[in-house]
Amino acid sequence: MSEPEFSARGVRIARWPRSLTRAGEVRIEDGRLALLTSYGSEIDSAPVTAVRAGRPWFAKPDEAVATVNGTRYRLTLDKGGATGGEDRGASEESGRFLAALKRAAGRR
Repeated sequence: MSEPEFSARGVRIARWPRSLTRAGEVRIEDGRLALLTSYGSEIDSAPVTAVRAGRPWFAKPDEAVATVNGTRYRLTLDKGGATGGEDRGASEESGRFLAALKRAAGRR
């Protein structure tokens, strides 16, 4: 199994209006985005080419919105929750997620 291109733990994953997990994981690996619960169960996954993600104007700096299989999820990426991200800011972490998603999908 290869190393994931992006992995963040301690992510709050919400599907409006309710929270699905407060300590989940977002992982980009082998061309797929996976949203996982704190127990490792899959909430949703899709090929990165089919995922739409961004940071809307109303979102906090540590939030991103991703549409996976037609369902919108609000992802709150906690600073320090990502692999090797103890010294990163929260807004930098959400930007790193969006950049990794674009790289994996082959978009620039």
